[in-house]
Amino acid sequence: MFVRWKEDTFSKFTYLENVAISSNGELVAYVLKKANMKDNKYENTIVIEELASGRRRYVENGVMPKFSPDGRKMLYLRNDEEKKKSDLYLLELDTMTSKKLIEAKNIVGVDWNRDSRRILILYSKKLEDEDLFFDENIPAWFNSKGFRDMEKNVIQVYDTEGETSLEEFEDEYVESAIWHGESIVYSKVDIENPFLFYHIKSYRGGKKRKLFSKVSFYAAHSNGKLLLLHGKKKMKYISEHRYLHIFDGKKIVDVSSKYGLTHYLGKLDARGNVYALTPDSGTLYLEKFEDGERKRLVDEGCYVYDFDVSADGKVAMLVMSDTFPGELYIYDGKLKKHTGYNDEIIRKLKPRKYVHFQYESFDGKKIDGWYVKPRGSKKAPMVVRVHGGPKGMYGYIFNVDTQMLADQGYYVMMVNPRGSAGYDEKFSLEVIGKLGLEDFKDIMNGVEWMIEHENIDPQRIGITGISYGGFMTNWAITQTDRFKAAISENGISNWFTSYAFSDIGLWYDREMVGKNPFKNKNYKKLSPIYYAERVKTPLLLIHSMEDYRCPLDQSLMFYHVLRQLGKEAYIAIFKKGEHGHSVRGMPRHRMKRYKIFLEFFNCRLKRDKPFNIREILEK
Repeated sequence: MFVRWKEDTFSKFTYLENVAISSNGELVAYVLKKANMKDNKYENTIVIEELASGRRRYVENGVMPKFSPDGRKMLYLRNDEEKKKSDLYLLELDTMTSKKLIEAKNIVGVDWNRDSRRILILYSKKLEDEDLFFDENIPAWFNSKGFRDMEKNVIQVYDTEGETSLEEFEDEYVESAIWHGESIVYSKVDIENPFLFYHIKSYRGGKKRKLFSKVSFYAAHSNGKLLLLHGKKKMKYISEHRYLHIFDGKKIVDVSSKYGLTHYLGKLDARGNVYALTPDSGTLYLEKFEDGERKRLVDEGCYVYDFDVSADGKVAMLVMSDTFPGELYIYDGKLKKHTGYNDEIIRKLKPRKYVHFQYESFDGKKIDGWYVKPRGSKKAPMVVRVHGGPKGMYGYIFNVDTQMLADQGYYVMMVNPRGSAGYDEKFSLEVIGKLGLEDFKDIMNGVEWMIEHENIDPQRIGITGISYGGFMTNWAITQTDRFKAAISENGISNWFTSYAFSDIGLWYDREMVGKNPFKNKNYKKLSPIYYAERVKTPLLLIHSMEDYRCPLDQSLMFYHVLRQLGKEAYIAIFKKGEHGHSVRGMPRHRMKRYKIFLEFFNCRLKRDKPFNIREILEK
């Protein structure tokens, strides 16, 4: 069988990130990210395009482009991974000359004042003793950020022309800071529940004042007059939907809750129109809210993962689908594809389109699913993929795992069980206190639908997932013998240790599993490790050491218990990488992960051979 998709195929794509559009809508900037397998690093190049002429200019080794309001300058960062620092640069667009403004260890964000001269810089400042970490608050660490280490935040106002700091102030747990006219508005999390409540403050002329206390929204964007708030006034659960509101300094106006779907990443144009990403049945739409009406700017079957909007409402967005990775699209009354960096490699690789299906679960609820068919008409094995979250969402997302498996002769099934995004809020909350129960039945009903409707070998079905998907994989093999191979990545096996060890466990696990971990029976009832004796499925556990969201103990404990019980279990521990290591790990890390992932399923579902890691890594 001719194979197009291999463990290094991901490195052949050009990835687009960090899109920005100038206020007048004439310039667009974005980052091209390429994997350098030889040097085991990613190379980032900022591309600056004049939309009218198509002229392109480049800035090497830059990320996070941000145009000044007058369109004459641009800020960007250069990150030094070895020295763990970031340099902030100012680029003069007419001459394409850069100068370094700031060198700092932890720049969290920057924003331009409307005068196109002053900027605010949000820093993270830690204790940074060479021998130890210390903290007085919880959590003591956070995924992708490392140990909090007495972290405080500094907001600095900097004059880009005088190249000097004008003023600065400190606060704790600041998540974001933006200019709002001549004031700085910043949102800080509430220490009692940093995933549910915020305090929003305004700073001007050396004085701080509270705008909102202990609310469930944060200040997402400003057009100088209006403030866009993302969330709700008060939330009971972290898993609730988040909506968009406008604050004019006096009253809050609800923009989007009537549509019943959650949102990501909201922005305003100069007229006060609101733009946001909205997941709905597998599509991640870019929506515009104007005069009480909603307009979807992309069609069904797209997945918009980043966007920016000009003052007059021209939109630059990064869009992917099931069959192509992200490219730049421009919306100016009509949607138009603007780049084609991956067109040639996609023509060569011929990715498969997803087949959408909908089925009834055990209680009559309609569940959305997608699958990919392998070539040929013979009966074939199937791999079930379970997304993260549980409030993740499958749909029209370009996914290398899926295409690689299908190219190797597998059906691949992906469904959105209850708890997923893309449905109404009630559906998303139905897993609270019931993880692994009804959502598991939703998945298994999808498996039965696939067996009934496609040419699948029911004796050769595997299951895999990351995070919540890893938990569900661990859970599935303790509840059924249907699966003949399983790969659990960065998943949960014991809810009590997750509650006490994870960066979000003290809040999220108490919401999803039970408020009192010492007395609530769910902490044992819903933990796969307590059912380890039932396992008959060969299991590969993959975990990254720097994952503080679902820490390494979760896979290591499950592995130890299974092996002591004489079960077929393996564990691959990557020495670097946070929770999202499967897509954000270094290139060789990712290549080995793809190779191990694919070969395990090939060994157990196709060849019925033992899994030999030495042979696999030496190939």
